[in-house]
Parts: sequence; structure tokens; C-alpha cells
Amino acid sequence: MIGYILIIYLVFYFGAAFVLPSYRVWKKTGVNPITFRGADTAHDYIGRLFKIVMLVLTLVIIIYAFAPSFYPYLLPIAWLENRTVQFIGLALLLLSLGWTILAQIQMGNSWRIGIDEQKQTALVRTGLFRYSRNPIFLGMIVTLFGVFLTIPNALTFLILILGYVLIQIQVRLEEEFLTGTHGEEYIEFRKQVRRWL
Repeated sequence: MIGYILIIYLVFYFGAAFVLPSYRVWKKTGVNPITFRGADTAHDYIGRLFKIVMLVLTLVIIIYAFAPSFYPYLLPIAWLENRTVQFIGLALLLLSLGWTILAQIQMGNSWRIGIDEQKQTALVRTGLFRYSRNPIFLGMIVTLFGVFLTIPNALTFLILILGYVLIQIQVRLEEEFLTGTHGEEYIEFRKQVRRWL
């Protein structure tokens, strides 16, 4: 049952948090918000690695849902496998979904997947961005943690760690870019608002 819930969640999360906002921005502005182009840069390398991490996460959830006899090979963490931890994980997933969607809406036409060096976007400082400079990335980290608690095993733990590290690197790349693009406005924003919360 939990496996099917996670599959539905994953489809809904990717749709609501990435596909729909990207389509909305493209439709309203004519700009493709997906900025990863496969170039030999740190930015695009991080993008490729994160796609692999998300693919592995999807495969783990599919194995959990449809191939339970294979699941023990993913090295479940037995002491975390209980209903309380699982429900905490599911609660975090729902919380992160709502948080991420709200942040997406508040970004409006400034939404991008990656760094847009072609078209400058407005710096968003309202809504959730008054409390976190990176609410969408924060939502993604909480999502990875929620999946780990829901199906705790060696692979979901590795995905959590790798995802966290990749997001930390991407955030720093974006902050360097935003400082160069928005100058004093972004420097002031960094002084007023924490990176996460």
C-alpha cells in the first residue's frame, strides 16, 4: 500500500513541482525555464547527477511497490521500519509538497530549473522567500528525507545524502550567480534571510 502511495506521490510531486510550473512560465513568457543544456560546466554536471539520483529514487520506489521479494537486497534499516517513523515520513512528504508548490507559485515568472544566463529574472523576496532564500530546494531536501523515513534502506539513505550534497552545491552556484546579477539587492537579501530557514 505504501509503495503505491509513494508512486502516486512521486508522479504528483514531479508534475506539480516541476512540469506544471515550467509549462506555465513557458506559456506566459515564451522562455524555456529548464536551463540545463548538457554543457561541460559544473552547473550542467550537477544537473546530470541530480537526474540520475532522481531516477534511482524512482526505481527504489518501484521495487518497493512491485518487487517486494527483491527489496531486501536494498538493505532495509530494520530499526527504522515501524509505523510511527513511516507516518512521520509521509507527513513530511505532504508538508514538503505543499511548501514546494506554494514557493513555485510565489516565484511566478522567475521560476527556473537551474541558472538562466540568457534572461534576467526578478528577485523574489515575498511569501516564503521572506523566511528562506531557497524554499524550493528546502522542500526537495525534506522530500528526500521523507522518502527515507517512509522506506528506510541503504539506497534511500544514499539518495538522501547525495541529493543533499548536490543541492548544497547547486545553491551555492545559484547564489554566486544571483550576487553577480542583482548585486547589492541580493547581498542585502542574504543578510536579511537565511539560506534555509
